[in-house]
Amino acid sequence: LLAARSPQDAHLLRLPLREVAARRAPVTCPRTAPRPRLRTLAPTACADNVMRAPHVRRLTLSRPRAYCRTQQVREGARLHVEQGQGKPVLSLHGNPASCYIIPHVAKVWRAIAVDLIGMGKSDKPDIGYHYDDHSRYVEGFVEALGLKDITLVIQDWGSLIGFRYAHEHEANVRGIAFMEATVRPLDLSDLPLDTRIIFPVIRTFPFGYLLIQAGNIFLNKLLPDMIIRKLAKEEVAAYKAPFPTIKSRKPVAKFPSEVPFSGKPAANHQTMVGYSEWLKVTQMPKLFLKFSPGVAINKEMAEWIEKTLPNLTTVDCGAGRHFVQEDEPDAIGQAIAAWMSTQLKK
Repeated sequence: LLAARSPQDAHLLRLPLREVAARRAPVTCPRTAPRPRLRTLAPTACADNVMRAPHVRRLTLSRPRAYCRTQQVREGARLHVEQGQGKPVLSLHGNPASCYIIPHVAKVWRAIAVDLIGMGKSDKPDIGYHYDDHSRYVEGFVEALGLKDITLVIQDWGSLIGFRYAHEHEANVRGIAFMEATVRPLDLSDLPLDTRIIFPVIRTFPFGYLLIQAGNIFLNKLLPDMIIRKLAKEEVAAYKAPFPTIKSRKPVAKFPSEVPFSGKPAANHQTMVGYSEWLKVTQMPKLFLKFSPGVAINKEMAEWIEKTLPNLTTVDCGAGRHFVQEDEPDAIGQAIAAWMSTQLKK
């Protein structure tokens, strides 16, 4: 379990659990904190020592020769990569991933990717990494860049943030493309059996701390198990690079406990209920990228989505578990590009 620990964290592993808990950093970013004051930094040339999106380097996705730019949003630095022109297409990634550019889309549209706070090459400030925290940072990122008429491409945790943003800022969103997303409140019974067993464990302290932060189970086990193809060693190393220590994995460990199941956490559940009900009535164009067998969206959930959400286009992209952009990047890109060309005006 502790084989992946780093020397910097060895002292924590020798402490009693009660002392580890006592040393955990307090939340310094309360959910009721005011909207951050934003400051824009000048563009920076994309040299090897400048922050980049690991996905842009390592996946079979497009590898844009664009400039990189850090964006100061509150105390956290952000990364985005742009390619193409026109209305922005913003990709929001999941856990424990980082930003990625969708192939084919970037050839025609202004593709933008961002590392969520605490993830990838973004800063890892001493905050709680709650659902509200991530939502505020993404909202601040959009405002700082002055993004208008956004098309969202969302997956995993990016879907909870993206659906919420679209619900709360409907006038600024043109459409939503989603895959392996959370579209409605969940019960554990909605998950596959293996995920249903492990999820309640990793949502609680000290087991979540031991398994995710100390044992690095997300990157060592869960991530590769949710991809059909076998990742190359350099790809695995790129995924692990942002999280070399126990402390750096705090955002990874926090995400599972923030996903509402059976009504808890209550505040997050209410937020999800709000955007789920909105999805049932809004005529905003939606693209559902369907995979089989899926994890977040299984066969029954897919049927519910297709029967319930209006103005929905469904594209079957083939086989996939959860991190589907690793298995079918071209199918995803082609489907999004075709949908945008027909359903959304350039």
